[in-house]
Amino acid sequence: MKLLRSYYPHFLVAVFCLVFFLSPGVGAEEKRAKNICFRWAFGAMVGPDSDRRLVAITRDTTLKTGDRLKLFVELKKECFVYLIYKSGQNELHMLFPYKIEQFTTDYSISKKYYIPQGEMWFELDENTGIEIFYLLASAKRLIGLEAVMGKYNCANPPDKQRIAKEVIQEIRKIKRSHRILTAPAERPVSIGGSVRGVDKDKKAGPPDIDPIAEEVSTTDFYGRTFTIDHR
Repeated sequence: MKLLRSYYPHFLVAVFCLVFFLSPGVGAEEKRAKNICFRWAFGAMVGPDSDRRLVAITRDTTLKTGDRLKLFVELKKECFVYLIYKSGQNELHMLFPYKIEQFTTDYSISKKYYIPQGEMWFELDENTGIEIFYLLASAKRLIGLEAVMGKYNCANPPDKQRIAKEVIQEIRKIKRSHRILTAPAERPVSIGGSVRGVDKDKKAGPPDIDPIAEEVSTTDFYGRTFTIDHR
């Protein structure tokens, strides 16, 4: 017993050192380089035509027929950003990139991409329902998602509903495989409520949504889903 008691502290030190050096290390995930970084904005022009104002959509919210939507992406590091829209009638559209070929032809850091392009805005029509926007960003191209979206775009109308389900399943599979990386990583300026507003200059046209953009900075993957209750 005396011998064991004499070496016991040394035994604990040896065990601690062994565990420390064989383990991946405390905070190893935090030390990994953040290889995804981009700015993005999701803005809506709401209110009557005589008094419209810009609001930043930062979470699920309710909008009305006639409200207008615009989105914005600006890469800060080379990564792959996808924005897919699901209408209230279960139709799918890849809003960004504009075309998959864009990844190899027109995809640059610090370039500002507006969705829709130029000064155009989307406008919510009379078809009410649940509108969903899927935002995904990856350090590597999501080849599976690109393939199934291509399949959807080329499908005959009778097959589109079935293939649309495959697209949604692929999005869910991607998010499940990166579950711990789907938490919000933005650095927003919160004002409260489901949206935050920016007054419009009534002498000008629709405002630029760049000023309400948020920066996303994370590792390997980022995913968010925004649900719009269109009434």
